[in-house]
Amino acid sequence: MAEINKDVIDFDHFFNEVVKKYNEGTAYYALPADKWVARSLIPPGTGAMRDFSYISPYIPTYNPDNCIACMECVNVCPDAAIYAKVATEKDFNEKIASVEKKDFHTANMGKTKKFWELPQKKGKAGGLFTIAIDPTKCKGCGECVKVCGKNNALSMTTKNDDMLENYKTHFEFTRKALPPTPKEYINEKSLLDMFLSDDAWLFIGGAGSCMGCGETTALRLMLGATGFKYGRESVALFAATGCNSVYSSTYPFNPMMVPWSNSLFENVATFAMGARLRWDQIGRKDKKIWAIGGDGALYDIGFQPLSRLLASNMNVNVICLDTQVYSNTGGQASTASFMGQSAKMAMHGSAIPGKRENRKELAMIAMMHPNCFVAQTTPMYPTHFLRAVMAANEFDGPALINAYTPCMPEHGIGDDQAYEQGRLAVASRAFPLFIYDPRKGESLKERLDLNGNPSVKKDWHTDKDGNVINFITFAKTQGRFAKQFKGGEPSEAIIAANEDRRINWRHLQELAGIDREEQ
Repeated sequence: MAEINKDVIDFDHFFNEVVKKYNEGTAYYALPADKWVARSLIPPGTGAMRDFSYISPYIPTYNPDNCIACMECVNVCPDAAIYAKVATEKDFNEKIASVEKKDFHTANMGKTKKFWELPQKKGKAGGLFTIAIDPTKCKGCGECVKVCGKNNALSMTTKNDDMLENYKTHFEFTRKALPPTPKEYINEKSLLDMFLSDDAWLFIGGAGSCMGCGETTALRLMLGATGFKYGRESVALFAATGCNSVYSSTYPFNPMMVPWSNSLFENVATFAMGARLRWDQIGRKDKKIWAIGGDGALYDIGFQPLSRLLASNMNVNVICLDTQVYSNTGGQASTASFMGQSAKMAMHGSAIPGKRENRKELAMIAMMHPNCFVAQTTPMYPTHFLRAVMAANEFDGPALINAYTPCMPEHGIGDDQAYEQGRLAVASRAFPLFIYDPRKGESLKERLDLNGNPSVKKDWHTDKDGNVINFITFAKTQGRFAKQFKGGEPSEAIIAANEDRRINWRHLQELAGIDREEQ
């Protein structure tokens, strides 16, 4: 967007001296204080030099024979550690001729139906598809294996030195030696395929987030959709203090490839409004601004500034990383927390059975602001999430994306559970999907779209085995509700929370004009 003056920050010095010393573990005594540290400046993309290969003894292994090139693993990877590319056979053969480890590269190139067979049926050249895993970014959460599911194209394997070296070589070969994926293989209607384009890689990994973090997946997808559609110089971020600002700016590592600035906990909406006004003044009306905050920053202390933004008619997008708890401060309850949830300030004990208040419905409140685009979604439904982000970018006015982002330590779930928990949150009515678009008509019924939710006409979804999936089903799978199931039976508090979720779902059905069916 604007060139950074070398007098402000010296990139060569930063990458070759500062980052190097931190990686060596000698920074605390080898580096002097300097003007860049004093100004809290970190260049873009320094996260690329961070190595997480020591985090886990396991890493996913790719089997191209089983791969259908669905791209879900690439989209939901929280650490940007899975990179996919399509290459013509001609381009691959030209590049493979001059590199080492030819057998390993060749073994990881697959002839999928999607990119090899279907183009050939149309009289075009087939494309070889590969997935390259960056061992320096992968933390071994295993979520990609869960997402891959029955296809078994990915499986967790114990690391060894030879394997890591092969992975590094293949990642570098795929990312740098092979040419960019030809545009004819990227179908813009297939939203998950946008990560075949390098324009979508505006979050490159190296974030200091927990294994399996749901927040980083949301940020990756938001940036990916924006960069893919509008280009790499299209966006800037303004972040409220929270997990997102901590894991993205653990000095000197920055996973972002776009300009961003960290603000106070409560005023990110105001900060973004000021930037929008200034950018409009200097002719940058076409640039996208995204304000980022957690539920503490946007549901609670920053709610009033957010409401002011939503009523301002300014072209500013907001994404709320909704973990239902102040993750950055060790798990305090917020107004986004569910009834019956155990958290700091709402501990479960003999007198108080966890959080007693109902959850605030931020997205529904946002709908009541004039001319405001709203979506409630989760990156664990990546197509719905990407569709919401792209619509928010297209909307000429304020837009809010409220995204359920599973938090492993505070929700009490496994490192590989973000995808499954996000899907269950939707199926159980804990976190229904919807898109509210004022461009669709004048009435709430015309504007509100509940597509994506299972059994949309019923109170509860029933799975293929006949089991009713409700909030109690969801709560049983998370440690934050564990004390509500003594002896395996739900407590009165969790039964009340279940009823709260049913009524909330009925309100959405009514607003969307859904003709309900009795269950």
